[in-house]
Amino acid sequence: MNNQNVLSVRNLSIEYKADRGQVHAVTDVSFNIRKGEFFGLAGESGCGKSTVAFSIMQLLKGAASIPKGEIVFNGKNILMFKPEELRLFRWEKTSMVLQSAMNNLNPVVTIQSQLADAILAHEKVSKAELKVRLKELVAMVNINENRLSSYPHELSGGMRQRVVIAMALALKPDLIIFDEPTTALDVVVQYNIIRKITELKVKMGFSIMFITHDLPLMLEMCDRIGIMYAGKMVEVSPVVNLLNRAAHPYTRGLLKSFPSLLGEKVRLEGIPGSVPDLITPPDGCLFYERCSEKREECRRRLPEFKEIGEHWFCACHNTKPKGAMAHDRV
Repeated sequence: MNNQNVLSVRNLSIEYKADRGQVHAVTDVSFNIRKGEFFGLAGESGCGKSTVAFSIMQLLKGAASIPKGEIVFNGKNILMFKPEELRLFRWEKTSMVLQSAMNNLNPVVTIQSQLADAILAHEKVSKAELKVRLKELVAMVNINENRLSSYPHELSGGMRQRVVIAMALALKPDLIIFDEPTTALDVVVQYNIIRKITELKVKMGFSIMFITHDLPLMLEMCDRIGIMYAGKMVEVSPVVNLLNRAAHPYTRGLLKSFPSLLGEKVRLEGIPGSVPDLITPPDGCLFYERCSEKREECRRRLPEFKEIGEHWFCACHNTKPKGAMAHDRV
């Protein structure tokens, strides 16, 4: 992994039109993903994780709009892409693996045809070369080539998810977004898929943006993790810092809500209260009502998302810089 960014999200805001007004689903979110980095994005349901991912792929539809921000991929702002540029960008430069693989595969089309579509939409290859490519793809995710002629319903849930991963790898993109890729799969299958993703990343050198509710899983896999709350990024931190001295009270609350697999048994603590109304958000810190460390300044003024250490950023009035400052930006 190097310090060159493959993706930079800058002050991104996303809104949804609702009957009661504009829902501020994502507000001023900034982060980067470096080449070869395994970057995690965590937070409660509805915090904006998947909305950010869909904005990167430009898959937001209907009532969604992006009033502010930039999404810069290898030096180019995706939000300025014309339709043909966007078509070439998707799958060739960045691909996405969604949860519920059965819903992402066409039930009446063979695995071979669906993988071939992803390749032929971007490249002109001979039938012989395509056949070889397809065999290589399924082999990478430990699926026998005989399964190429199968339909999705003839595969197990884990195999279907690996087919979707193979599809995402078809054009060797620089970045792959995984949005809850192991949801609804049993623990053993989850482990095998996560291990395969990690192996492929090391072998092929692509970057990963991994979205999940499973924070302990992220702590095992990721280089850095971004924590979102109510549409805001509240902390971006290297994993070692998150484990030992998480800077934001919300991050610490999340960590206390998961059991330790190896440590002593302790009583788990939930975070009291609920997320604020994102149609009429408060002026100050969005976590104010639920925070055990709140003070008057938190109620009146939104905290700045600032650098507090190397590759480490936090949005909290109570957080002070920790150690040497980094020169890279979020």
